[in-house]
Amino acid sequence: MSQYQTRKTQADTAWFTRDRFGMFIHWGLYALPARHEWVKMHEMIPEAQYQKYFDHFDPDQFDPKEWARQARNAGMKYAVLTSKHHEGFCLFDSQYTDYKATNTPAGRDLVREFVDAFRAEGLRVGFYYSLIDWHHPDFTIDMLHPRRRDADARQQNEGRDMRRYAQYMRDQVRELLTNYGKIDILWFDFSYSGHQPEPGSEWMKGKGKDDWESEKLLAVARELQPDIIIDNRAEIDQDLWTPEQYQPTEWLRHPETGERVVWEACQTFSGSWGYHRDEQTWKSPEMLIRMLVNTVSLGGNLLMNVGPTARGTFDRRAQDALAVYAEWMRQHSRSIYQCTMPDEDLLASQPADCRMTQSADGKRLYLHLFAWPFAHLHLPGLAGRIEYAQLLSDGSEIPFTEGAVRHFSLGAARGDNLLVLELPPVQPATPVPVIELFLKTK
Repeated sequence: MSQYQTRKTQADTAWFTRDRFGMFIHWGLYALPARHEWVKMHEMIPEAQYQKYFDHFDPDQFDPKEWARQARNAGMKYAVLTSKHHEGFCLFDSQYTDYKATNTPAGRDLVREFVDAFRAEGLRVGFYYSLIDWHHPDFTIDMLHPRRRDADARQQNEGRDMRRYAQYMRDQVRELLTNYGKIDILWFDFSYSGHQPEPGSEWMKGKGKDDWESEKLLAVARELQPDIIIDNRAEIDQDLWTPEQYQPTEWLRHPETGERVVWEACQTFSGSWGYHRDEQTWKSPEMLIRMLVNTVSLGGNLLMNVGPTARGTFDRRAQDALAVYAEWMRQHSRSIYQCTMPDEDLLASQPADCRMTQSADGKRLYLHLFAWPFAHLHLPGLAGRIEYAQLLSDGSEIPFTEGAVRHFSLGAARGDNLLVLELPPVQPATPVPVIELFLKTK
């Protein structure tokens, strides 16, 4: 069994660390302007001007069953949908606002359809819920608000009451965790109390747990669904740490105790979370696979994002990226599911340009080759520990020698504990080949 222990969580995260791979879905009114989910803030769009997106939100091609099929085919085991993003628009039929999908030309509860479709495909479901809300009349203007540059911005704050807004959030979370059955993940986003405003604008300070009344908010969630996994972005430690848009280089640890934590990297196929028609920094197949492998090799999960179009479809670039995962996971999912960072003594043998994962039962070691070496792969310290080796893609044997390279050259590498895998000259037709090593039982 894996030797690694993580900081105790309130929820049972066993299924989460077993499944390893999920889909993030950022969808809202921002799909219509199609130039980043923060478009309202970046371009400081007034409510009256932003209203046109609400009036024309009509995803006539929305087929959540197709979304769920693509997620499952890609090897994803769970999905998290933006029930409400920073713009304040709700995809669900909340009784506490008129700013919701049921009042647009869509005319229906899109969260309900998402939940039903993804559950039918055997996937777990989660809700993203924004702590920020640029539409709500009680959400005070701050450094991230679209109205921050208005000449009368400070005056606009008069009469706004974050206590009323905090109650609004609790009411909506109660709806989300009452009306849709068992919800597996609640993904709050985000706190920024440490952000400092520009000189002269100190009144626009960032917001955090006191503004959200996070203790009360989290208590509502735990009361309604005690088993739910919750992230720590409400500025109170919960179950899940969520590094965003970067690749950690080691297992994340709690900043105070140093304990390893349960963590999930959230990433995008391109540089935007919401649908961005003209965005061009889409990741290569190799990078997509490497991000998944690298994350699991450090004991984490990967939550990979799709931003559907205004008509409710995954655009061709997103479908192509999902197809990369589908093809690779069809052959290699065994090195991802129920896997984690290898035991430290095995990790010491990791060759350059490789990432290792180990099965949770400790019986198999997986070498993910980011670069295909010529002829041999050296694994110091593994001599006498491997029973059998094979390419995971097709189950074909990988011969190996111990102690030395099997070669006529006088300068062949040697070492008492050296394991040498003998590789075919041509890399298998996959972005990241995997070699499965069966460890000898003691």
